[in-house]
Amino acid sequence: MKKWEYFNYIKLKYLEAFIWIAALLILAISPINEGHHSLCVFKNLGLGFCPGCGLAHSIHYFFRGEFEASFYAHPLGIVVVGILLIRIFSIFKQNKKLKPV
Repeated sequence: MKKWEYFNYIKLKYLEAFIWIAALLILAISPINEGHHSLCVFKNLGLGFCPGCGLAHSIHYFFRGEFEASFYAHPLGIVVVGILLIRIFSIFKQNKKLKPV
């Protein structure tokens, strides 16, 4: 197997894990309390309620160590972080056993 083929093989095996890691990192470092831009479609449309913003804020507060604020932003935020971390580790564990063809 050539080097670039092996790289594509690894990239495809771990793509889902890399996406979840990137999403968690973005939520961990993004400034949520500033009033300028937002990626939220509902907020950009001028709607006051967004079902996903509470969850995003909860994950953000969780990574900042503000567990009470995380729970009040959305009670399932801590559970979602746990589920995503388990999924990431299971992808790495599952794919560690596979060998390139």
